Amino acid sequence: MCGRLSFVTTKEKIREQFGERLELSDGALILSYNIAPTQQAYVILNENPEVLDRLSWGLIPHWSKDTKDAAKRINARSEGIAEKPSFRLQIRNRRCVVLADSFYEWQRAGKQKLPYRILPANGRLLAMAGVWDAWKKPDGALHRSFAVITTTPNQEMTLVHDRMPVLLNNPQEIRRWLDDIPLEEALDMLRPPEDGLLDLYRVSDKVNAAYNDGPELHDQLPPPPPDLFG
Repeated sequence: MCGRLSFVTTKEKIREQFGERLELSDGALILSYNIAPTQQAYVILNENPEVLDRLSWGLIPHWSKDTKDAAKRINARSEGIAEKPSFRLQIRNRRCVVLADSFYEWQRAGKQKLPYRILPANGRLLAMAGVWDAWKKPDGALHRSFAVITTTPNQEMTLVHDRMPVLLNNPQEIRRWLDDIPLEEALDMLRPPEDGLLDLYRVSDKVNAAYNDGPELHDQLPPPPPDLFG
């Protein structure tokens, strides 16, 4: 599962990690500490890998009649993705890379759900494997959207949740994911990252409300007391 994203960075950092030729589609960099489902996030599409686009989070397949189920398709499970109607065409020819500085996940603690921020230990940006599609609106305009592909957790993520995004951890993996590779090769990339790549810490439950969007959402809180899990 991946339920919220954060995108707080600079153009310089993006180009350092993803290439100097990468251009922003709208020219301006829009930052957010709390990107919620159906809101827009930054992605690199396989059809134009030198442009950083903004798409709606929550995939709407091109054959959909409407957009009402977008929030149900923010994630695509890697297991069986090649057979699922909403994702089977996209995993073959509409892959993307979703950028974020971190994502949030909720740990169950008794009756509570405690939010955690998860980010790369090396201070770089996250590059998450995703799929995208374009749905034609009644007026003929295209609505482009995406889903983050999830897999089983690596060691540090098991402390919080039993799912996590598929991460592309170097330029070679990113290029390969965006290339026109056979389905079998794409599916082989959908695995948990190595252990030790991520840091995580507890944050305020203000992140639960999509209207909260400020630097305080990145502030670290102390971990819950041990007896909370008793």
